[in-house]
Amino acid sequence: MKSQSILRAASKTLAAATAALMLGTAAVPSAVAQTQAPANTKAAPAANGPASVADLAEGLLGAVVNISTSQTVKGSEGPGAVPMPQLPEGSPFQDFFDDFFKDRGGQKGGGAQKVQSLGSGFVVDAVEGIVVTNNHVIADADDIEVNFSDGVTLKAKLVGTDTKTDIAVLKVDPKGHKLTAVKFGDSNKMRIGDWVMAIGNPFGLGGTVTVGIVSARNRDINSGPYDDFIQTDAAINRGNSGGPLFNMNGEVIGINTAIISPSGGSIGIGFSIPSQLAAGVVDQLRQFGETRRGWLGVRIQPVTKDIAESLGMAEPKGALVAGIIKGGPVDNGSIQAGDVITKFDGKDIEETRDLPRVVAESPVGKAVDVIIIRKGKEQTVKVTLGRLEDGEKLADAEGKGEPGKDGTAAPVAAAKVLGMSIGELNDDTRGKFGIAADVSGVVVTEVAKDSAAAERGIQPGEVITEIGQESVATPKDVVDRIASLKQQGRKNALLMLASKTGELRFVTVRMD
Repeated sequence: MKSQSILRAASKTLAAATAALMLGTAAVPSAVAQTQAPANTKAAPAANGPASVADLAEGLLGAVVNISTSQTVKGSEGPGAVPMPQLPEGSPFQDFFDDFFKDRGGQKGGGAQKVQSLGSGFVVDAVEGIVVTNNHVIADADDIEVNFSDGVTLKAKLVGTDTKTDIAVLKVDPKGHKLTAVKFGDSNKMRIGDWVMAIGNPFGLGGTVTVGIVSARNRDINSGPYDDFIQTDAAINRGNSGGPLFNMNGEVIGINTAIISPSGGSIGIGFSIPSQLAAGVVDQLRQFGETRRGWLGVRIQPVTKDIAESLGMAEPKGALVAGIIKGGPVDNGSIQAGDVITKFDGKDIEETRDLPRVVAESPVGKAVDVIIIRKGKEQTVKVTLGRLEDGEKLADAEGKGEPGKDGTAAPVAAAKVLGMSIGELNDDTRGKFGIAADVSGVVVTEVAKDSAAAERGIQPGEVITEIGQESVATPKDVVDRIASLKQQGRKNALLMLASKTGELRFVTVRMD
C-alpha cells in the first residue's frame, strides 16, 4: 500500500544509505490507578489485565541486551554520492540530517567510513553465554558488542545465522559478566487477547518495557518462506529488532522483528517470530552453526476453487504438487505431480504456505506419513525426508535445462482449443521456443487475445503435459480430452503446464 510499509525494527545509520530516519520518543503512557468504587454503586469487575507488571519486568530486564555493531564501508563521494534529502520546512528530522551530512563535501572519494547499527537481543544460556537476536541486526557487521542493562559491554562472536527466519545466535564470554537467562515458552498456547510484554532498545534509548496483547496469529507479511508471525500492539520501534516478546510467565514466546508503519514509528502493528519456530532454529544454529531443515522435494502451488472443482474436491485446501525435483526424496513416484497434500506427519495442511513450514521443522531423515488426494481418492504414503540445504542445490541445477537442438522436421500437426493454437512438440518447435529436451507434451504456439487461456496467463512456448490429470502427447489428445471433460459436465479444464526448462504449474481454463 502507498501509505504503509513493512519496516525492520532495527535502527540503522548507514553512510552510504539513500536516506536515514530518526524518530522522536513516543509519549509515555500514564499509569493506570485503581480506585475504590463509591459505596452506593456496584463494584467494578476485576480487570482482566495485570494492574502492574513491575515485578515481572524487574526480573527480565537483566536478560535483555542491546546489540551494537559496526561495519567499515567505502566512502562514496563524487557523482555517486548520497545527496542531502530535501525536507519540509520545520521537519523534526532536520537536525539529524544536518549532523549526518555536515562536512561531507570536504571528504575525499573512496575514504573508508564506520557505520553503526543498534538492535536488541536476549540471553538464553547463561552458562555458555548464548545470545539470540535478528539476523538483520548483525548482517555484514565487522564487530558486534553486547551491552547489558548495568552498563557492562562484551564482545560477541557470531555462532550462526538463518536468513529465512531472520534469526542469529551470538556468543559472549560468560566469565566476563554474570549473565541472566530467559527461556522459550510455547507460542502455540498464546491466544488472541493474551497479554504480552516487549523489552528492547528502541532508538538506542536502552532497556525499554512496553505492554500489549496478542492482536493476531499466523500472520504472513511476505518476508520469508516460513512467515507465521505473532502480531502485537505492544509498542515496537526501530531498535527493538531481536528483542524478546514475553508472556505473563516471563517466557519468550516471540522475537520482535518487524513493524507496519507509514512513519517509521509504532502504530500498534508489530510482528514477532513465534517461539515454536525460533527455538528449533536457535538449537540448530547452536549445534551446527547452520540450519538443517527437512525437505520433501516438491514444487507446490495453491489449491484454488477452480482447481478443487476440477479435482473433485469438496473444498479448496491443501498444497497442490506442481512438480517433483529430480533426485529428491519423492522422486521414486511416492508423490506425483497433481497430488494434493492435505496432511503431513499428522499436521493438517490447510493452505499452501503451511507445508514448507511443517516440513522444514521436521528432522532430516525422518520417515513421515503424508496424506494425499490423487485423482479424487485419498491415500497415505510414507516418505523419508531429505535435507533442504542439499535440495536447494539440486533445484538450482534442475532449473538450468538445456534447450533442444534445431531440426528440420516436417510441418507439425496443429489444432485450436480454449483460445490456444497447439502443435506437436518435436525438434522444430523445441528449437523455435527453446524448449528443453526432457520436456514432453503438446506445445502452445499462439494464444488469442482475451481468450480463456490468455486470462490464465498461458504463453506461447509453454507445454501442456496433462489435462485433467491425464497425460497428452499430441494435439488430438488435447482435443479429445477437452471433449471428454465437457461430456462429464466439467466447467473448467485442469491443465498441467511445463515451462521451457521443465518447471511445472497448474492452471484451470474455462471451457465455454
